[in-house]
Amino acid sequence: MGRTGLTSHILAIDQGTTSSRAIVFDGDLKIVATAQEEFPQHYPHSGWVEHDPEDLWRTTLSTCRAAIARAGLEPGAIAAIGITNQRETTVVWDRKSGKPVYNAIVWQDRRTAETCGHLRSAGHEDEVRRKTGLLLDPYFSGTKIAWILDNVDGARDAAERGELAFGTVDTFLLWRLTGGRAHATDATNASRTLLFDIGEQRWRGSLADLLRVPLSMLPEVKDSAADFGTTDPALLGAAIPVFGIAGDQQAATVGQACFEPGMMKSTYGTGCFALLNTGDRPVLSKNRLLTTIAYRLDGKPAYALEGSIFIAGAAVQWLRDELGLIGDAAESGPLADSADPEQDVYLVPAFTGLGAPWWDADARGVITGLTRGSGRAEFARAALESVCYQTRDLLEAMRRDWGAAQETVLRVDGGMVASDWTMQRLADLLDAPVDRPTILETTALGAAWLAGMKAGLYPGPEEFGKTWALDRRFSPAMQADERERKYRGWQDAVRRTLSKD
Repeated sequence: MGRTGLTSHILAIDQGTTSSRAIVFDGDLKIVATAQEEFPQHYPHSGWVEHDPEDLWRTTLSTCRAAIARAGLEPGAIAAIGITNQRETTVVWDRKSGKPVYNAIVWQDRRTAETCGHLRSAGHEDEVRRKTGLLLDPYFSGTKIAWILDNVDGARDAAERGELAFGTVDTFLLWRLTGGRAHATDATNASRTLLFDIGEQRWRGSLADLLRVPLSMLPEVKDSAADFGTTDPALLGAAIPVFGIAGDQQAATVGQACFEPGMMKSTYGTGCFALLNTGDRPVLSKNRLLTTIAYRLDGKPAYALEGSIFIAGAAVQWLRDELGLIGDAAESGPLADSADPEQDVYLVPAFTGLGAPWWDADARGVITGLTRGSGRAEFARAALESVCYQTRDLLEAMRRDWGAAQETVLRVDGGMVASDWTMQRLADLLDAPVDRPTILETTALGAAWLAGMKAGLYPGPEEFGKTWALDRRFSPAMQADERERKYRGWQDAVRRTLSKD
């Protein structure tokens, strides 16, 4: 598949919420070297989450250097760089010095909840949803930018003078990699800011005015595979073009080759993010899902419906760390398999509220159906099934919004998908096939493919899609009446959880 020669490798930067990684792929999209480094989390107040942007830069640069060295390559052997990043996390820096004026405010941060509430009360959410596909929530970047400008001495005046730049993490890293020559992002990251009109594919002045963000701060928006600039040779030992950028969940969608409408991927980590490709038109959700850009190639956006589950793998961590019911996450599947089938124990893991389609921040966890015989096995099954039921909630909402009758095949990745029991139960409760690929590093793979395709090293979407390789398909085997009985029990448990019920 790949090109041979001096520049026959791609470097993927995967800058996440708790660590930075760099992965070198060869011309056949095989991983040849990796490096990873964690960095500190900062919690200055309840509900606040920050990163030091210098930690993001430092760990990114060091892992890039380490991965290239471990691959045994000269820097000139890297044809291009692809970047994927934690989305919505907000950095504001001085254009002259390149120094951040404040810590990065992380996507998980809730400090602007009151601001979002005021905007909703003033009747602005419908306009924001129509233009951006998003809800008015502290999750997104726009209100974070305004908070920095309002709370850092002199920042708003400096921004009005055009002296400050904003970026999601991809943009900040790009600025640093290019020595301040490139201030750009891609359409997927732009679509998570509350400032980007996903229909017109441009920053919207009316949204910037509403959120009190000067347009001069915003980066140029490019395709996900584009010429974003070239690295300063002093950093990595060569001038390497940056040819790909995508937010992490969109990069995983690309890495799973979900290029056709109706294709769906779900990433199961601490939480879960599911994206359904809806093709060339944005579908405005009536079920409180997000409408977002899956990717943009050759100036043409592909749209997706997105649903977020706050607690997925974290439910298994809860069994292990708080309850002490298991010693290792890998024990959960076999333990769940031994549970009494006559017991219907449900766990609604609303430890930090409920995500889509409920968006109930005040909901809290509930366990129902306990009997005297309920034990470790029933708790393990309830925890794993909670992820499956929440995925079904998302899929049902997506089907209602999109209106497509065709069968959905779910492509999965993330740490939880190693559990055969969980994936089989997912297929059973969704009544849909679940496909687990051979390559689970789909986020980095998506970033690498975007850059490599632009560099001419990798094929286009159709041919790349043919390289997607199945490890195992899990097909539904549960009887329909059993599936629906169990799902009704889940819905009853959720109703008991909701703060607004």
